[in-house]
Amino acid sequence: MKKTDLALVVLIAAVSIGIAFLIANSFNIGVKKEGVDVKTVDQISGQVQEPSERVFNSNAINPTVEIVIGR
Repeated sequence: MKKTDLALVVLIAAVSIGIAFLIANSFNIGVKKEGVDVKTVDQISGQVQEPSERVFNSNAINPTVEIVIGR
């Protein structure tokens, strides 16, 4: 390739990128740039509450114990 051919390819690529950029920006005519309200998260504390006696009691079923039915 000659230098003039390379320069022509670079020029055509640059013009094509510019035209593509202008066409892509023409689709964003109705877009408004406005702020959005975002919910914030409450701070997490290191305090642990005691579990409910109704659920965690000495008579509760332990799901980690293997139970065999039918033997």
